[in-house]
This record gives sequence, C-alpha cells and structure tokens, in this order.
Amino acid sequence: MSRLQQLPAALRHSLEQRSTLKVIAGLMNFDAASVEKVAYAAGRGGADLIDVACHPELVKLAIASSDGVPVCVSSVKPEQFPAAVTAGAVAIEIGNFDVFYPQGRIFSADEVLKLARHARQLLPKVTLSVTVPHTLPMDQQEQLAIDLVADGVDLIQTEGSLGAKPFSAGSLGLIEKAAPTLAAAASISRVSAAPVLCASGLSAITAPMAIAAGAAGVGVGSAVNRLNDDLAMVAAVRGLRESLDNFRVLVGAQI
Repeated sequence: MSRLQQLPAALRHSLEQRSTLKVIAGLMNFDAASVEKVAYAAGRGGADLIDVACHPELVKLAIASSDGVPVCVSSVKPEQFPAAVTAGAVAIEIGNFDVFYPQGRIFSADEVLKLARHARQLLPKVTLSVTVPHTLPMDQQEQLAIDLVADGVDLIQTEGSLGAKPFSAGSLGLIEKAAPTLAAAASISRVSAAPVLCASGLSAITAPMAIAAGAAGVGVGSAVNRLNDDLAMVAAVRGLRESLDNFRVLVGAQI
C-alpha cells in the first residue's frame, strides 16, 4: 500500500477526484488563537486538509477546532516532523517558502532535495509533500519535481504569488496574481508522477484554473487567514469549496 493510500479516505478521495482544498494557517504562524480560527473555518467550510506550523500542540488544536479535518505540518527543519506526526499530523510538508523570501532567504534545488531526503529518512511511512521554489527557472522547477518524486516525495506543491505583478483590479487582478503558480502547476503536472497541489495567490476565481492546469488540488492561505471575522473566514473557505465543486460538476457534465 502506498503512502497516499494510507491517508484518511475522504482526503484520498479528494486527491483522486482532483478537488482537494487545503487551507494554510502559515508556516510561521504559531499563534494558537489564529490557528484555531483558521482550523474552525476550514472545518465548517468544507476543506479537505489543514496546513499548520510544525508544533504538536498546534496539530492537536487544529484537529479539535476543525472537528477532525486531517492536518499537514509545514517546516524547513525535518527534525521537527516526528513530534508533530505523533501528535496526529497525517502528512508533512517541506515549505512553504514564501515567508522566507522577504528576508532574502532563497532555497536552491539541491537544498530542497537534501531537506526532502532528510524528512523521508526520518519518516519513511508518512506522506511527504514538498514545495518547488518559484525562484527557480521553470525548467529547473520541472526537473526538481522529477527528482523529488524519484526520492520518495508523494505530493508536489507549487507557489508564486510573491513573483506575481498584478496590475488590474477585480477578477483580472486575481488572475494576474495567480499566473505564476498556475504556470508552474501546468508545467510540473505534465512531468510529475505525483499529484500536484497548486498554492500561493489563489482565490475562488482562480482555484478552478489550477485544476484545469493539471493540479489535483489547491492550497489557499492569505485568502482565509488574513481575515479577522470568523464568519468571513468560513464564507471564504465555502466559496473556495463551491468553486472547486462547481467546476468538477461542469467538467463532468461536458465529458
């Protein structure tokens, strides 16, 4: 049985149906109150997975606050993963890197590979996702994805919002913001033997575009976690859920 097949049934089914919605609390977000709000919204809004900073107590909090939505933990320090998995995380993620770029911290392909190999060595039976840095040229992003899968990575995630330069307002601006990660998803999904999650800069407008580009799901952070009102956060997750579900129905009806 593969590692993906050991994931909770609903999460595994969403990957197979290419409709996974991951809500990201933030790799550096160790604020329990904030994580609790994000997890609550994810659970009430219909998310398939919650991504939180790598800390055992945050894992337990996210599971409880979301009424049992599976939890993934993100870090660039693989040695932190085992304790989080013991606390209940079903997957581990090398990334997300966006938070490091404003600090001038750039991740090379070799460094990402080393981090992934370390994580896989520590936890050989746990689902491992790795973000491909958007700072790499597209051909190098594709090659890194191929190399990561060859080394035992189960999921590939894209990024790119910090590299986007939206000039327009409204829906056009949302599409411009998502363009880099959509392009990465389109390119990487063609060469990756593992499912691709498209993340960074997505919205309810652009989430279906990620699926059309070849992704198996989307990861959304700031569209939810930047909101302060609980009801607004739940509504944002529901909007994303409905956007993905409506697209799947539309595509199914046209086949």
